[in-house]
Amino acid sequence: MFTRYLKYILPILIPCIILLLPTTAFGIDGLTQIEQRVIAIFVLAALCWVLEPIPIYATSVVIIVLELLLVSDKGLWFTKVPSDDLGQLISHKTIMGTFASPIIMLFLGGFFLAMAATKYRLDTNLARVLLKPFGKDPKYVMLGLMMITAIFSMFMSNTATTAMMLSILTPVLALFKMEDMGKVAFALSVPVAANIGGIGTPIGTPPNAVALKYLVDDNAISFGQWMAFGVPFVVVMLFIAWVLLSRLFPASEKEINLNIKGKFLKTPKAITVYATFILTILLWLMGGLHGMNSYVVALIPVAIFSMFNIITKEDLKKISWDVLWLVSGGIALGVALDKSGLAANAVNAIPFAAAHPLLLIVAASLLCLLMANFMSHTATANLLLPLVAALGASMHSLLPYGGEVALILAVTFAASLGMSLPISTPPNALAFASGHVKTKQMAKVGVILGVIGMLVTYAMIAILNQMGFMA
Repeated sequence: MFTRYLKYILPILIPCIILLLPTTAFGIDGLTQIEQRVIAIFVLAALCWVLEPIPIYATSVVIIVLELLLVSDKGLWFTKVPSDDLGQLISHKTIMGTFASPIIMLFLGGFFLAMAATKYRLDTNLARVLLKPFGKDPKYVMLGLMMITAIFSMFMSNTATTAMMLSILTPVLALFKMEDMGKVAFALSVPVAANIGGIGTPIGTPPNAVALKYLVDDNAISFGQWMAFGVPFVVVMLFIAWVLLSRLFPASEKEINLNIKGKFLKTPKAITVYATFILTILLWLMGGLHGMNSYVVALIPVAIFSMFNIITKEDLKKISWDVLWLVSGGIALGVALDKSGLAANAVNAIPFAAAHPLLLIVAASLLCLLMANFMSHTATANLLLPLVAALGASMHSLLPYGGEVALILAVTFAASLGMSLPISTPPNALAFASGHVKTKQMAKVGVILGVIGMLVTYAMIAILNQMGFMA
């Protein structure tokens, strides 16, 4: 009976204990009250994101409010700190600014594109056209299905893409005999492709957006640069996933028909959507030519679709605001760890310098992969990336191996490769809910792809480093 309430008690009890302990109890020299409060907020966030006593987006809001109350320059009067620590207080404007961070605007633009594409049937019609060349052989139809799913996932929500593709697949799955393993392969191919495809662009999945927060200044990566290494990674992993699914779950059916009905709309609004979609992607890819960064470009579809009433106020209610809040909470947590000096102090207190840089990259990414299988990918990235970024910036021994960029990318890719269980990602949950996939089948594919995916990640980072991409 008591254990049922532990998930509500622990997120309150443990942070309170941390706040009551003397600062010397943490083993970090010179730890201040501000840093101690940030530790408490970090632990509360970790427990809430793992145990989920409240919705995970609500945890992000709580993080921002607690930072404003406890560690900002406009906090509660009874939380004042010694005069020596006043310089560590964080500007309330900086904390509140996480709600309107450029990262959030990038995602908002992505949401507008995805909503308009769905509303004017651009996604379904593209799937219909692009799947035609793959014929009727189940093996090649599945390859086409995975490619289309991955492409959509680069620009749309992985969950929305999976839901759409599974709805297209439903009548096809019904054609398979009860004992035919081919339906398992088809049902798994969609979430696998969606999870992998999201890695391809900065807006493909929230962990990518969180990573961009730390890839700034000398380490800054543009939309096109991200795709330059993200898309090849997706292509390699899709091929591996396709071969794996085909071998593990071979289809007995010799021929299948994907009968997707529809036609491209030719109304002025539909044409505006098509043109804006193409324009936005081209501007994202050619950032070096026109000078706008990806955040500025992301607001162009927001303006056009609002101006021409393509996205209405009713449509705005359907935007995944919870995802935006979740990402903003992660950014706020990173701001607190950085501005308070806690991240740097914590990294200096642990003898990371004694460890080999490659071992550090592998250990951090494998930890992320493990965590991402049991909790939200975004929450995992939110927890690990601030610490990883501080660690990467402080370790000069990492420079020959790609430096901070290599460490951040390895951990970010690992977050998206955690897909072994139905609870790992919403796409996995949707596929499991179809009733065609068993947990052990999903786990087998997820574990193999997770391990192979990390090996491919390390290989690509090594190649890019040799080419001078991370110099």
